[in-house]
Amino acid sequence: MASSTSGPTVAFLFPGQGSQAVGMGLDLYRESPAAKAVIDEVDEALGVSLSSIIFEGPEDELRRTVNAQPGIMAVSLACLRAMEETLGASKMPSPSLVAGHSLGEYTALVAAGALSASDGVRLVRERGRLMQSAADMSDGGMAAILGMEDADLADICRETDTEISNMNTPDQTVISGARAAVERAMELANERGARRTVALPVAGAFHSRLMQPAQEGLAAAVAGVALSNAATPIVANCTGAPISTAGEIRTELTTGLCSCVRWRDCVQHMLQSGVNVFYEIGPGRVLAGMVKRIEPDAEVFNVGDVEGLQQLAESLGA
Repeated sequence: MASSTSGPTVAFLFPGQGSQAVGMGLDLYRESPAAKAVIDEVDEALGVSLSSIIFEGPEDELRRTVNAQPGIMAVSLACLRAMEETLGASKMPSPSLVAGHSLGEYTALVAAGALSASDGVRLVRERGRLMQSAADMSDGGMAAILGMEDADLADICRETDTEISNMNTPDQTVISGARAAVERAMELANERGARRTVALPVAGAFHSRLMQPAQEGLAAAVAGVALSNAATPIVANCTGAPISTAGEIRTELTTGLCSCVRWRDCVQHMLQSGVNVFYEIGPGRVLAGMVKRIEPDAEVFNVGDVEGLQQLAESLGA
């Protein structure tokens, strides 16, 4: 996937866990041969009918980390391939940078040519299994803290032995830790001026030291996967800076589960690099909303279903 040298400076963004919904991607599966090929490839790679869970549920089964993560990745890749199929080479935007939020980083690696789709979905399914296992070993939780300065929240984390796990927008930060500690941190945040605190419906304390058992297992899985240098740089979650070599990518993947997702730094880097058009490719609109909160003037498109794809095609004259 080569970078464009003229026209708008484009970034592709890929969503993470929480964007799943039963039935996601079904319209594309029915109408786009390229999207169908991706979903069928995922089923074959995993040796199970993940597509049945994606399209039919039940919701509780899709929400399981071991299914949600490869499911979101599969549908995101299906959206990307349908986009390429519909727009054709002459109209398909060519990104200068790609990025994904947590799980979405793996989809970005496939989009950038650093990881095959089959290897990627197998790796993501193992990641989900390891994360669920680590979560079962500790009573952990996460909470979104809205409207609080970084320094003030960092003080609360030190006092409660929690960690900042996602820096999403200037106004939204997520903390992780033992469930009781997270609840205490929420109380302190409310007392000290946070606009709002929200306990997140997740299985564990993701992107914190409580994921260390999963990180160790994932490092072994990553070591066994073929990685290539990326054709398009990926803006890394852990640093907010671009990476492209196989060695850099391997390091990012083997440290990411216990590291903070610095999403707002990722978006700021893309903006500072001249990106002025963002495409969120995959189910949901979470990342598009975050981009607009970081930079209200940014141009953002969603490609998550047939309707979004048709709207994009019309806007590009395809």
